[in-house]
Amino acid sequence: MKARIIKIISNQYTVLTEDKTRLLCVAMGKVRLQTTPFVGDLVEIERYGDKVGIEKILERKNVLVRPAIANVDQAIIVMSSKDPDFSTTLVDRLSFLIQIANIQPILCITKMDLVKQNDELYKIIDDYIKSGYTCLLCGKDSVDDELASVLCDKITVLTGQSGVGKSTLLNSLDPSFELRTQETSKALGRGKHTTRHTELHEVAGGWVADTPGFSSLDFTKTTPIECANSLFEFKPYIGKCKFRDCIHVNEPGCAIKEAVEKQEVSKIRYENYLQCLPLMKK
Repeated sequence: MKARIIKIISNQYTVLTEDKTRLLCVAMGKVRLQTTPFVGDLVEIERYGDKVGIEKILERKNVLVRPAIANVDQAIIVMSSKDPDFSTTLVDRLSFLIQIANIQPILCITKMDLVKQNDELYKIIDDYIKSGYTCLLCGKDSVDDELASVLCDKITVLTGQSGVGKSTLLNSLDPSFELRTQETSKALGRGKHTTRHTELHEVAGGWVADTPGFSSLDFTKTTPIECANSLFEFKPYIGKCKFRDCIHVNEPGCAIKEAVEKQEVSKIRYENYLQCLPLMKK
């Protein structure tokens, strides 16, 4: 049978089968020797009497280490409009790393009730929308109706600044979400280093990681060319530069620089890309 791992506690794995049955499994020795099973993994399982074993981990489309999760469809970057102020630098650095991992970024801006109608932030939001980003706008006691449809049938992780309302968003869609996560944390005794726990929770017809976010903005494992080739705004122009090893800085005949000048590629995104170059592998 095929199934998906939705929870890992120590060496116990909870999987969801294709007929929506939850089973507690153990990883067979040959699996543990090949690769570490992650939440989100699609696996093949087999019954052995009253036990169920994971026989094989199927090919992953992507993987994150922190949080440890595989086959992620999208990452929602949650940023506040005020307190703390919206930062295109932070949004774009997160977005770049998300796209390098072959994951779709979605932007969710909270506390929009604090923003005046003529605020400069609306121009920034328009720039993201014109660039092809899905942007969700939420205020106090107001959650974008599109959020539920965005989560449906997807595996999602949330990332962004602390204090921007990530858990509040999920609780507004499913009030039992906070209760479930609190009960799990209490039962596990969070804070004890002996217990490893990762879980996908069902919210709005989709699955959301309970360990959201990226632990650091680490560009040291990627190169400028790998980054540029991953960004969906740059992709239409990749391969059209004069030089094959163009990293889109000072090279003549650069298609991406020309697209920025023609306002076909966001100048904000391009400048934030340039700021990230010194952080990458040479």
